[in-house]
Amino acid sequence: MSEAIEPMLRLAPVVPVLVIEDRQMAVPLARALVAGGLPLLEITLRTSQALAVIEAIAAEVEGAVVGAGTVLTPAQLHAAAAAGARFAVSPGATEDLLDAAADGAVPLLPGTATPSDVMRLLGRGYRCMKFFPAGPAGGPAYLEALASPLPEARFCPTGGINAATAPAYLALPNVLCVGGSWVAPKDAVLAGDWARIEALARAAAALPR
Repeated sequence: MSEAIEPMLRLAPVVPVLVIEDRQMAVPLARALVAGGLPLLEITLRTSQALAVIEAIAAEVEGAVVGAGTVLTPAQLHAAAAAGARFAVSPGATEDLLDAAADGAVPLLPGTATPSDVMRLLGRGYRCMKFFPAGPAGGPAYLEALASPLPEARFCPTGGINAATAPAYLALPNVLCVGGSWVAPKDAVLAGDWARIEALARAAAALPR
């Protein structure tokens, strides 16, 4: 799983985490983000349109590597794969979900928040994990503290991260990228301000790591 997903997580320093209510917005939004240098897109399964959005982006946006977020069950994992998702992200990691991912067609980025979570996932063969919710769970200082006892683990922190706080995470050796929604503000999406979103994506893509 880590061998499959790690190259994706290295594509850009920021993974846009997107909640898309209107399928018609999906393709132009994805094109703006990809044009700005953020090809890895996480479409959260929090709306009735999410699977249709994944399908549309996978079919129509050149250069996009689209995945499903907020994957909670094996059924959602299989549905995301059928829609064209190339990866899946979960806020946690149940045994049922890990078992399904082991036999599935797309790699899973499972969620962690404690050393025990990390140890369990390492034992299941996962090197790459989501750290969630990053801000409330302890932020960069917490992840820095995990690096010494758990050096194999690599993280994509998500939750409460913005343009101001992202650099502190990206400076850590055990962080591959961060997830965030600030690159696609709701007002800009509703207004169809793709130029603004592309500019935000370009700034995010330029963050050092």
